[in-house]
Amino acid sequence: MGRRGGSYALPNTNPMRVVMLTLLLFEVVVFGLAVPVMILVSGVPAGTAFAAGGVGALLAVTAAGLLRKPVGYLIGWITQPVGILLGLFTPAMYAIGAIFAGLWVLSFVLGRRLEQQTAARAS
Repeated sequence: MGRRGGSYALPNTNPMRVVMLTLLLFEVVVFGLAVPVMILVSGVPAGTAFAAGGVGALLAVTAAGLLRKPVGYLIGWITQPVGILLGLFTPAMYAIGAIFAGLWVLSFVLGRRLEQQTAARAS
């Protein structure tokens, strides 16, 4: 595709960018809250839980901060499987991570459709 940022990013003018930003910020909160669940419910050692949840939260907050650039979307795409993989430490995160990943993909697809509609109206 001839777009800046490749096929994995949306332009800054696309309204779905705000939705994707919000998803990433919610992921930061959920990944952070997963840490005590990993420790208290699943019996994961504290260091492992903080490392796993911290990596997920750090990726999400970094992606959110850089979402105006294509690299932010790339990090956001990487964040989604990390959220699902947190299920290795506490099984509920399989479902929660999959929900976030599904919402991320849906938001991206809808953003692309908005782009196509805007381009069709302009021509």
